[in-house]
Amino acid sequence: MLIEAVVAEMSDGIECAVNFWMTQIEEALRDPRLTTLGRMNAVQEIVEQYRATGERKVGHDSDAA
Repeated sequence: MLIEAVVAEMSDGIECAVNFWMTQIEEALRDPRLTTLGRMNAVQEIVEQYRATGERKVGHDSDAA
């Protein structure tokens, strides 16, 4: 039961994170104020933010080990 609860919480957290990033990407792609190149640049910025967030977490986790 405990393992199932932990797995469910982890799954919910992953789904929430994916939805957050996908929403940001969709908003950038649908922004009528941006050109095609502007949309591509906006998506690239979102991807860079995602990677930077992941790198900070990995760096932090490795420091704790």
